[in-house]
Amino acid sequence: MANRLRRAHGQLAAVIEAVEGEAHCRDVVQQLSAVSKAIDRAGFLVISTALQECISDPDAEGATKPEELEKLFLSLA
Repeated sequence: MANRLRRAHGQLAAVIEAVEGEAHCRDVVQQLSAVSKAIDRAGFLVISTALQECISDPDAEGATKPEELEKLFLSLA
């Protein structure tokens, strides 16, 4: 997951450079779209990992409750 976030970080840096360099709005929007997708994928990966842990050991101490996972998932939608 850290790799996904690093990729998003790099894409965000490219957006900032594009804005500062007064790039065409099309290029800025394309870069923003890429950043948004990368961050969304990282979020879904976090939730997916929590779901797998919840299924494999639902009674573990500190386990995320299904209702909370649902709220987290819907917050990304």
